[in-house]
Amino acid sequence: MIRRRFADLAARQVHYREAGDGPPLLMLHASPGSSKQLEAKIAALARNHRVIAPDTPGNGDSTPLPLEAPAIADYAAAVAELLDAIGLERCDVYGSHTGANIALKLAVLAPERVGKVVLDGIGLYSDAERAKYLANYAPPIRPDLIGSQFLKAFMFCRDQYIFWPWFEPAASNRREGGLPSPETLHDWVIEVCKSITTYHLGYGASFAERSEDDLAKATQPVLFLVAENDPLLAGTKDAARLARSGQLSLLGHTASAGFTESLTEAIEVFLKAA
Repeated sequence: MIRRRFADLAARQVHYREAGDGPPLLMLHASPGSSKQLEAKIAALARNHRVIAPDTPGNGDSTPLPLEAPAIADYAAAVAELLDAIGLERCDVYGSHTGANIALKLAVLAPERVGKVVLDGIGLYSDAERAKYLANYAPPIRPDLIGSQFLKAFMFCRDQYIFWPWFEPAASNRREGGLPSPETLHDWVIEVCKSITTYHLGYGASFAERSEDDLAKATQPVLFLVAENDPLLAGTKDAARLARSGQLSLLGHTASAGFTESLTEAIEVFLKAA
């Protein structure tokens, strides 16, 4: 069973999902959304691990950080604060996309607290790409009296399945695989709507982050996972080559049968290895 909990910190609350027993595994979700988007992976990995999956600050049901433009280092420090609050000294860490940036930064800033690291898609960007994504990818959204925020959130989430980047809807940017189930898309949109005024901050931190230096600094074993249809496929391959102690695992299409099982098996093999 996946249980939902809150941790009370000095100035904010963190909502997190927890399941299973065994060696602790911290799981950090992609932006935007929340740990709800990790539920299938949490359930699978909880068979052998105690899984803790927080909503990162300003996402889902977690209080935002009191910063106008938090950096990835601020999100990593916030995760360390959660670990203190729940009495967890050391754990393995999984992160997807923005969560991968946070996981890597945590491994560098608090190496004594991190065992092995799993990065499920991580982006490395040119200066031109970085500027384009920072300017266009996650525009701030404010509620209004005609409810345009709901349509904006829906279109933002839906179009990410269709184009990369979503804000350039050209045939050359078309993604394979189509839309998810209506229920999956609904759940994602609801989580984004919960944090509609702060959802963009995690994206801003992720696109501003330059992970190349941290990849060279991290001393922990790192597994780089990436699906064949992940927009961050090329960046993840490059990141694996830059890591001090990294291995790359290429996965099939996210919509293929058994994808979650293949992903979790790759994680389990990596975490159990000596």
